[in-house]
Amino acid sequence: MTAKPASSKLRLASAVYEGMVRHRRHEPQAHAFSYRMAQLYLDLDEVEQVFAERWLWSTTHRNLAQFRRSDYLGPATLSLADAVRQRVEQATGTRPTGPIRLLTHLRYAGMVFNPVSFYYCYAEDGETLLAVLAEITNTPWKQRHAYVLPVEDAHVHGRALHWSFAKSFHVSPFMPMDCRYDWRFTLPGDDLRVHMNVMREGRRTFDATLNLQRSPLTGASLARVLWRYPLMTAQVVAAIHWHALRLWLKHNPVHDHPAPPARAAD
Repeated sequence: MTAKPASSKLRLASAVYEGMVRHRRHEPQAHAFSYRMAQLYLDLDEVEQVFAERWLWSTTHRNLAQFRRSDYLGPATLSLADAVRQRVEQATGTRPTGPIRLLTHLRYAGMVFNPVSFYYCYAEDGETLLAVLAEITNTPWKQRHAYVLPVEDAHVHGRALHWSFAKSFHVSPFMPMDCRYDWRFTLPGDDLRVHMNVMREGRRTFDATLNLQRSPLTGASLARVLWRYPLMTAQVVAAIHWHALRLWLKHNPVHDHPAPPARAAD
């Protein structure tokens, strides 16, 4: 199974998405928060073109906003697009040959932190989605892990693609490992929605929702990102730690970070 956007007239290329993110913890102690945010949706073949001659944006040197290759999926010896293709091929046996489009926060004022970046992997026609790769960064350890979600394994619910799978990476000290994920994605179009449930013993213990609207990526839209969200990374980090403190004050249990698996001898 493959998936295409609802409107074939929509040209999928680099864009700005802006909207709301909401987090809700349902047990053992309820807690919720939401905030506005903007993310860039970058066709990785367009990155150099997108930031060319942008005074405050760059790919090769420090700037107020910077796309830095080392902030994303390795190995860094490969281009980011090829690193994504390689990881998808390792997981599925099939290598995407079309565009790779990344939904992410860049590095702002020298700081970067992406709780999750999404790579949308397309067929050569640039419209048929083959897989989503979700690159997770945990808090506070800043380790990375990638989940590969093939579209052929998804269940379709209206506009949404739905995957359910076991959690295999420790994300937060307030969330145990013995959980399952229930994730739903709509394809990037005029809007973009991601809903992520965390299930434990058949109950939803946590959910996060990303609900964004698309704007063309232009000088004006990039300026609006810097004007409205000048300290994007600091905002995300501060929100995570502030709400972690509130969870602790509500006596939510803290789960130890599991030791990394032992490496086999060479």
